[in-house]
Order: sequence, then structure tokens, then C-alpha cells
Amino acid sequence: MRAPMATRAMNLCSILGVFHHRSSTRCNSLGFVHPDLRLRSGNLRLSFIGGDQTRMHQSLVDLVMEELQLQRTRPRASSKTGSTSVKDAPAEKGEKKTLQKGMLLEFEKDSKKLVLAVAHRPDGKKNWMVYDQNGFMSSIRPQQIRYIVPDIEILEYSDIADFAKKADEILDPPILECAWLEVLEENQWVTVEDIAQIIYGDTGPLECYCTYVLLSRDDIYFDTIKTRDSVVYEPRPTDKVDEVLKRKMIEEVSKKELEDFVQTLISAKALPHGSKPAKSTWLVEANVRERIEALAAYATDNCKSEEQRKIARNILNAMRMSTTSTAAVGLLMDIGYFPIHVNLDVLKYNIRTEHSYKSLLAAEQVLGRTTDPDERIRTDLTSLKVYAIDVDEADELDDALSATRLSDGRIKVWIHVADPASWVEPFGTLDKEALHRGTSVYVPTDTFSMFPEKLALEKMSLRQGELCRAVSVSVVLDNDGRIMEYAVENSTIEPTYMLTYESATELLYLKLEEEEDLQLLSEAASLRYKWRHYHGAIDISMPEARIKVSDPDNPEPTISLYVEEHDNTARRLVSEMMILCNEVIAEFGSSNNIPLPYRGQPQSNISDFSVFDNLPAGPARSVAYLRVMRAAEFNFRAPLSHDTLGVNGYVQFTSPIRRYVDLLAHFQVKAFLRGRVLPFSAGELEGRTFIANMHMKVARRLQSTSLKYWQLEYLMRRPKDKTYRALILRFIKDRTAILLLLEVALQATCEVSEGSGVGDQIKVIVKIAHPRKDFLVLEEV
Repeated sequence: MRAPMATRAMNLCSILGVFHHRSSTRCNSLGFVHPDLRLRSGNLRLSFIGGDQTRMHQSLVDLVMEELQLQRTRPRASSKTGSTSVKDAPAEKGEKKTLQKGMLLEFEKDSKKLVLAVAHRPDGKKNWMVYDQNGFMSSIRPQQIRYIVPDIEILEYSDIADFAKKADEILDPPILECAWLEVLEENQWVTVEDIAQIIYGDTGPLECYCTYVLLSRDDIYFDTIKTRDSVVYEPRPTDKVDEVLKRKMIEEVSKKELEDFVQTLISAKALPHGSKPAKSTWLVEANVRERIEALAAYATDNCKSEEQRKIARNILNAMRMSTTSTAAVGLLMDIGYFPIHVNLDVLKYNIRTEHSYKSLLAAEQVLGRTTDPDERIRTDLTSLKVYAIDVDEADELDDALSATRLSDGRIKVWIHVADPASWVEPFGTLDKEALHRGTSVYVPTDTFSMFPEKLALEKMSLRQGELCRAVSVSVVLDNDGRIMEYAVENSTIEPTYMLTYESATELLYLKLEEEEDLQLLSEAASLRYKWRHYHGAIDISMPEARIKVSDPDNPEPTISLYVEEHDNTARRLVSEMMILCNEVIAEFGSSNNIPLPYRGQPQSNISDFSVFDNLPAGPARSVAYLRVMRAAEFNFRAPLSHDTLGVNGYVQFTSPIRRYVDLLAHFQVKAFLRGRVLPFSAGELEGRTFIANMHMKVARRLQSTSLKYWQLEYLMRRPKDKTYRALILRFIKDRTAILLLLEVALQATCEVSEGSGVGDQIKVIVKIAHPRKDFLVLEEV
């Protein structure tokens, strides 16, 4: 039998004495007083007066182990030859006891709760009825019993409380470390009784139970070895204990950091809107940045790892919130990290909101360049009157128009397209950046341009009254609208007017003599419209909402909304000229065997669109057409028929500053005009078009969801009793119809009254509009 701890106090205390001497400065630096070593009831007791006992305990471990290493080479627990392993343990050591009436035991109740109880009587073949420390009787299975206290008989359940109280008084978790050091030195397995003898110098019921409790809570010093008939304990090697202690220390630090972070969140939530911490303040300290970024990623379903997801969930749990992305969004808004109207889809889809340093540097180099690679083959068209017509908020102006009447009465038109390919080389830094953006992205609160903004606006865009590089497509139209002649050339133009659709329509209405060229463009557009529809084109245009939001970070920003009708005269004029240009480029590419991203749209599943003639012209008929149309297709070697537009070929060419597929066509056409090798084969074009179109789809989805958010925000702010005109587009079930709210160009469902049909206008009110939840409830009035 081992000597009790008291008889070996001299040996251990000599070590601890060195610790006491060497640690005074170290302990005081951590805010603790020196350890008070006392012998109580013949047992060595270590207690710490004041301070953080966990951290003091850590210091004790480090210094005792350090001193032992200096004094001797410590043997390690091992199962090698020459050491006593668990496998060699005699069966009688730590063997399980047979339960009898009056025995004190600990069993596992519901929810892993451990309870002391006294055995009362058998309940069937295996179960026992027991009285627990709270006076409740219950039947327990053998598997629920965790420990039977030896050599004690309890007659009344009320005696259990006294026993538990005495156990609490002598329980001292740090002392288990000393027992581990002793057992590790002898390098063998031990039982509860063995460790009780080491710690308390006794193997009485109370001492054994306390030792069992210490061991059952321990996950540092001992491995529990369970066999069929016994439970014994094997000391862990020093390196494994060090590893566990290190992990626990990290966990404690992380826990403390989490607690501090949660307190910071609570404080930030309590502040008024204007006093919230700036977003940048959350990104200064590494541990705060890690947690706030985990929350932001969780809010947008964009976590990079399971660890990041775990961090976010721990924060939400600590804040006593549900572990949903919606809760994370709400929390980030409450602390001011996300503005109230944050566009979550920008984060969710990883939209590139800033240009890389390499792109900005490349753009600066281009801005400083004055040479024109096409100077010798650029035609001077500055004598033409040039009209650039676009939406009011357009920044990147990449097309303009001119027209004249020839001596034989036919109309000649020019479609001038901005020439970014004279500034950007294929395969260069700016080209790669544009490819991985695919398009400029327009949302009501911002614009994320395909090219760096300064380059796009100052060098590439068409600017009123300035000499601008362009690729000009000239077309002579016959009197019925067919193409008689065309040419594609590099040019220099000087835009005369920058007009909005509204101002251009007004000029057309006034029919001013000095603006005859604008009238000619309108006449040419009418000819083309008739020609295309004669060859099968159909109208699928719908009203579009245009929204501009000022000061979006304000909880109640200013929302400017107007609806753009596609039957607007100037809009139709521009649309027809763009279609004409794209048709000519397809013909030009085909005639010269130029691989291009030829776009087509085959006939729909309905060969005769006259079946829709019973529907009123306008949005209702357009929706019916859209439901039966087939998806667009690409070919990179030859044109495809575009049946919806009523043309034999089509290449997107008119928006090279804001759409990458158009830029690809420019690279190919420009190389041909220069007499150089084409930069891309048909296969390479296909690969790049596929990548660009993936980004285009994401951008369209983002633009659609962003627009709808602000449409709903706009409706939410209107008076509750305001009525809106709504057009019935189609029925989806019984009297449930899809409506078009004409004032905001927004589609929504609503129950409509009997007698209403497709194309009819009704009046509705908004019952509920919730932008964040994408929820709208209408009611007919």
C-alpha cells in the first residue's frame, strides 16, 4: 500500500517550496498571492487565497513539471515491456460491486444529470428502486449506475444530503494533479481506492466518493479504462497532459474573448443610430475582425469553412438569438455594421465592388497614353451631327446616332459605338478583370463598372463636344427598310447632343427644322420596325421601373422612381438602331469568316403567334409570348436566325464598355480592320462567352432583387389607403391572378373579383409590403 500523501509531504513540499520561492514574482505579475500550503487532517491541501484559481493552477502545473524535469528524468506511462499496463491488472482490482439494499450510489438521470441515491429494493430481474437525494423514488437500470460508494449503508434518503455536503467540503480539483504526478512516477494503473489513498491518506466511503468525482470530471490527467468487471485509471504521459492543458488554455482565452465581444455587441446595440461604431472599428483587432467577418459570412450564407460557421453560431447562442442567417443580419444591422438597407445579394454573390490594385494601376497607365493604334485607318466623321440618347442616370455612354438623306431619297444612318478596344488589349490585366466581371452592374444605390470608373468615363465613353474614338457602322436603307449597303470602320466623332429619352421624344414631337437628322433617325427606325415585323418579329417589351436612391445608408433615404414605357418614341428609335447595328455586324462577320459570338433565338413551340391576337396588345400579350419563347443560343462560327427579332443574324456589339461579350466582338472586328491575326478562335470565344454569361446571370439576378427591394420599400412608405392601377397579366389558379402595378412596374399576385379578365385594369391597395422578406400583399378595391 502506498504511503498517504501526508507521509510524503516533505518530498512534494520540497518541490513546491522551490515553486514558492521561484514563483513569487510570476504569481504577483498575474495578480495572485502566493500559495498557502496547509496540512489539514493529516492530508496535504493546496488552496489559493484570492485570484483566478484556474490560472494559478496552470502556473503550478508548469512550475512543478519544470522542477521535476530539473531534478530527474521522469518515467512515462507506457505499455512497453517492463511496465505494468492495464492489460496486466488483476480482476479483483477496481472490480464492480453487487448492488444491495442501503448502498449509496450515483446514477445518471434524464439529460445527463447525475444524482446520489440509496438502493431500496429490486425492481424486476435487473432494475432497482432507489430514493434519490431529493426524496423521489424511481426505477433505474444497471446501465444508469455510475458509481457505488463502498463500505457505507444509508438508511434514510435525508442522510444523503449530509454526505454530499461533507464531500463538497473536501473536494479540491487541483490536488488531482499531484496524484497524477505520483502515479506517473510509478508508471502503473490505479483504482479509485489507490488514488483516494494518495490524495486523502484513507480509502473510506467519503474519500473514495470524492476521488471518483474528481476522476469523473477529469479530462486532463487520467484515461479511464473500462473492462467488463472493473474500472481502472491510467496516467496520461506528460506530453499528452501538456497538450490538453494548452488546448484548455486556448479555449479559456477564446471563451473570455467571446464574452468580451458579446458585451461589445450589447453595448453597440444600445446606442442610437447616429452613434453606432463605424464599420472600420470592427476590423482593427484580429479577434474582433474574425468574429464580425464570421457573422457577416453567416448572414449571407457565404461561410468559407465549418469553423467560421461555428464561430457565428456561438456568437448568436451567446446573444440568446436563433442561429439563423436572418438573426445574424438583424444583429449586424442593430450594431451598425450593416446599414439598414444593406444589399445582402452583393455580399452573397461576391460581386466585385472594387477594382483590384493591378487593374487600377493598368488603368492609370492607359490614362497617360495618347497614341492611337488605329490612327491611320480612322475615318473623320466629326462633320456629322451626333445624337447620344440614353437614360438620365447613364454614366457609361457607349453609342450614338447620325443620319442623312441621300440624293436618291434613301436614308443613311450611322451607329457610332464607343471604342474601348483601342485602349485595352486582349489578354491584358484590364481584359482579365472585365472577363471576370462580365458586365457593369447597376443597382438603385450604386454602379459597379466593368472597367475602372475613371478610365471608362474619361477615355472610353462618348462625351459631348469632345473628339471621341468610335467604331461606326453605316447603313443605307431601302424605302421598305431592308439593308442595301453597309460599312464598318474606325472613326472619330464629336457628339453634338446628350439627350434623355424624354428630351429626345420632346424634340421629335416639336419637329424642329434644325433637328431634321433626328427626324430622319425616327423615320429610319419606323422602316426597320415594319421590316422586322414583316419577317416575324414580335414585341416582348414591358414597362421598366427606374429607381435612384440618395443616401442609402440613411434609414429613410430619398427614393426617386419613374416608369419607363417601351413604346416611348425615342426609346423605340434607339432600340431599332441597336438591332440594326448588331444585325450588320453579324453579316460583316459572316462575309469575312470572322468567329464572333453569334446569338440566335429559334422559333417558339407555337408556330403561329396569332393565337395570342385575342389578348390586348401590350404587357399582357408580351407576358404570353415570353412564356412560350425558347432560350437564346450561341454559335461562334456562323450567324443564327434570331426569330424573335426577325433578323437572320445578330451579334451584341453596341455596349462594349459595360458588357464583356460585346467587347469580345470588338476585339475580333478591330483585329480584322487592322489586318492582324484574330485574337480568339471560335473555341476560345465560346469559353470566354460562357464565363462572361455566368457573371451576367448573377448580375441580372442581383439587379432584379435590388430593384424589387426598393420598389417594396417605396410602396411601404406610401399612405396605407393609396390606390394603385393594376393590369391583369394572367391567371394562375381560379381567381388568383398575376398583376402589373402600373405606377411602379412591379408584378405581384392578388385575388380578383369575378368578371375580370386578362388585360383588364383594376384598382388595388397595398396591405403589406416587406422589402427584407420580399413580401407583398395586395387587395382589390
